[in-house]
Amino acid sequence: MSALHPPLRPFGRVDVPAPTGRESAAFDHHAIEELAVPQPVLMENAGRAAATILDRLYPGGPVVALVGAGNNGGDALVALRTLAAWGREVRAVVVADREGPEAVLHAWNVPLVGDAELGGDAEAWRDVLGSAAVVVDGILGTGVQGAPRDRQARAIRMLAGARRPVLAIDIPSGVDAATGAAAGAAVRADVTVSFGAPKLGCLLHPGRGLAGRLIAVEIGFPPMPPEAASAYVTTPAWAQARVPVRGLDTHKNEVGRLVVVAGQPGMAGAALLCVRAGLRAGAGLVQVCSPPENREVLQAAAPEAIFVDAGDTDALDQALDRASAVAVGPGLGTGSRSEALLARALLVGSAPVVVDADGLNLLAQSRGGSAKEVAQRRPLLLTPHPGEMGRLRDLTPEEIQADRVGVARRAAEDFGCAVLLKGAPSLVAAAGAPVLVDVQGSSDLASAGLGDVLTGVCGGLLAQGVEPRDAAALALYLSGRAANLAGRGHSLTPTDVVRWLPEALAEHGPGEDRLGMPFVTLDLDPAR
Repeated sequence: MSALHPPLRPFGRVDVPAPTGRESAAFDHHAIEELAVPQPVLMENAGRAAATILDRLYPGGPVVALVGAGNNGGDALVALRTLAAWGREVRAVVVADREGPEAVLHAWNVPLVGDAELGGDAEAWRDVLGSAAVVVDGILGTGVQGAPRDRQARAIRMLAGARRPVLAIDIPSGVDAATGAAAGAAVRADVTVSFGAPKLGCLLHPGRGLAGRLIAVEIGFPPMPPEAASAYVTTPAWAQARVPVRGLDTHKNEVGRLVVVAGQPGMAGAALLCVRAGLRAGAGLVQVCSPPENREVLQAAAPEAIFVDAGDTDALDQALDRASAVAVGPGLGTGSRSEALLARALLVGSAPVVVDADGLNLLAQSRGGSAKEVAQRRPLLLTPHPGEMGRLRDLTPEEIQADRVGVARRAAEDFGCAVLLKGAPSLVAAAGAPVLVDVQGSSDLASAGLGDVLTGVCGGLLAQGVEPRDAAALALYLSGRAANLAGRGHSLTPTDVVRWLPEALAEHGPGEDRLGMPFVTLDLDPAR
């Protein structure tokens, strides 16, 4: 990958909320009933925005919409009417009992076909849907939970069989707006246009995979208060606003001293990756505490770091006392010597500490003090993958995957610290704050050692004064972006990510806006 032609970033404003369906409904009510924002205006803006994006992405050919009973159906009809006014051939298949005539059509001739006329005749459905250059999914909205009813499920199955491009209104029909789950038939969209904000379910799998390219648009809502949404998206603009900025007259100790406690004998590689990542993330001075068996490897491969013998208690305590941040766990092991080393790293000093890998496994055994006890003494960040979270919380993998947002949030509240739950997507939770959802990660990051890199980036950011919640989410963003810049695909290695961290840190702005439409607030394209 050439630095002259980097892969496109997602586009996103600084603050992009990701509400659940219930949160969206509550905010709609607040806007319409309490702030007197006219509901027809919102529907008009939503439908016209969807039509504008559809016409940009699919500029020619007939458009067919599947229209449900709720506001999504109304939005779809406004989109069809708008496209008809622009000269596009349109038709609606009404998958609901809607009262006519449709006032939102403003007397435009939009042909309406009832799904009862098509019945279960697959060929009749193919004739209608197959005639379209693109199909608009306006069947079900964000308030639906559980499997679609038979009538709507039939339309969803017929749409899948038509094999036409699909633009979903607000959320793909059949996807839970809070969890991303698809309890029954669900639309697989090529593009989803979300109104006001992307719905949380479109960021969580399987909903993320069903949403396709996710575009959020402003339609006239008032500003959403921070507490109105349970999650926010870590966009390029969000990340840029939190990258540490050095003063012109600073020095290495002011930039931050990071102490890395890692690597049992024979596991110098984990410590090395963590050290290199901490340096690349901008820490001014890095000390690595490891057994003497690892000294030669670490000093030869990372001469910028200062080696501290793990057996030299005085030297270790001095380093921990002066640290701006501590990163502990990669390759540490779980034996008695590792247990004692973790206890010291958590008890000595007051600097923020990030705990990963074997450090988490030791905490799960209540060795070295519980996470809650540590968090009462100093800022703490835990970075578990689902297996480690299961051991920390006594949960099965199935329980974690069924409610990843809730699991992360409850762990953060119970421990009193920031929690980075790795996965697809990775999530960052902290007590009393919305969950932050990472959108840069991909399956390319499924490689041993990348967790060690992430720990080092977290540590480097903590050392520069970034608070734990933001440090975790920023580390996720920067690591994911560095992976994309490396352009190695499934051949990606942790060293590639470390190599491209400076380029990720050097980027500015909200990302590449390929649509050029001022009302677009977020554009996440899996094809980038």
